[in-house]
Amino acid sequence: MSDKEFQVSREEMEEILREETVGYLGLSVDGQPYVVPLNYAYVCGQILFHCALSGKKLDYLKSNPQVCFTVGRQSGGVQRHAEGSVCHIDSDSVICYGRARTVEDLRERQSALDSFNHSFRPDADPISLDDAAKCGAVEIEITEMTGRRERQRECTFWTYRFGE
Repeated sequence: MSDKEFQVSREEMEEILREETVGYLGLSVDGQPYVVPLNYAYVCGQILFHCALSGKKLDYLKSNPQVCFTVGRQSGGVQRHAEGSVCHIDSDSVICYGRARTVEDLRERQSALDSFNHSFRPDADPISLDDAAKCGAVEIEITEMTGRRERQRECTFWTYRFGE
């Protein structure tokens, strides 16, 4: 990982994952990459999202459940070049690696969809089993994540492996 000094830390990355609502899911099948933006929730160390019951994303997941999921954000505008330095913008990002699975069990899907909804609207009514049957849910079990925070051209890098 080049000359970057990584701090082993989970908290800062989880904070970013909880605060953001749009992420990018990276999938690959037979050497063909596919990246899709989607709304997500970070709940209990896992990425949750809802989806249709069929489609390209689910086909790719079934063929290869290994995924990469990333979020990023910028704050403020691009700062002008200082004498001889590169342009700069303050930013945060997190990259998660893991394994995705479609939630097939209807009661478990109902629970996952409730968790997803409550992350956006804490006062949301519970999802009925009938509604859960009409909507898909995917859970990503994160195995590793890396993150980066840049402020005033100073970078902090994080890494964390689950289960270690």
